[in-house]
Amino acid sequence: MSTETEPPRRTGRRRSSSVREELRRRIEDGRLPSGTQLPSEPDLAAELSVSRATLREALQSLAADGVVRRRRGAGTFVAERPRMVNSLDLNFGVTEAIRAAGMRPGTCDAHYRLEPATAADAATLAVLPGTSLVVVDRVRTADDQPVVVSRDILVRDLVDDLEKVVDRMLEGSVYEVIKRDLGIAVDHGVAHFRPIAADAELADKLAVPQGELLLYLWQVDYTSSNTPVLLSHEYHLADAFDFSVIRRGPERRLT
Repeated sequence: MSTETEPPRRTGRRRSSSVREELRRRIEDGRLPSGTQLPSEPDLAAELSVSRATLREALQSLAADGVVRRRRGAGTFVAERPRMVNSLDLNFGVTEAIRAAGMRPGTCDAHYRLEPATAADAATLAVLPGTSLVVVDRVRTADDQPVVVSRDILVRDLVDDLEKVVDRMLEGSVYEVIKRDLGIAVDHGVAHFRPIAADAELADKLAVPQGELLLYLWQVDYTSSNTPVLLSHEYHLADAFDFSVIRRGPERRLT
């Protein structure tokens, strides 16, 4: 019996990490230029001598990092869209973030409805349950590519000319409309973030595979007197935005 020690086998996770870094190198050194479609999974797995499951794990990791885009029914492509910077310590909307990246903001699949406030939404917006709310649903685009699914909710009584105001909300920045048409200044917002897997509806609207990781943002905007004005739900493509925040050092913590 041989007494030689066998080299340790590479685990699946280590193997997928190796594949991920190999593909990243090919992208960074120009062998896979921006916008290039990668070979099919069977062909690429054979070329790299790995299983399709290992390759798929590596591609999912690259997609989460914004390096590639996986388009349902079309394949995997090297990302070509610049990431939009959004500073979390500044309160501005998706439209402004897209413009700041030098891209053209737009909307599609936009519509609105009136519905009674649920107990949860009523508590958030400081109104009675059943109060009429304006709910605006949109898919936000950057250079015609979908990047955010948004739902903005405000109290119906705040809006005098409903059709005019909603038409402007459907086409552009909600913040601009609130300031210009409603005469309300948004002083600050409180936001919560968490990762979420795209369900079938979100995947279809954002043209990504079901289960792809998105960043979910839930935010309430207030006036200077702490009156809630706007409740927003946003689902951001993870590879479309680069979020940053300024964090105070321990010597500046509030006591």
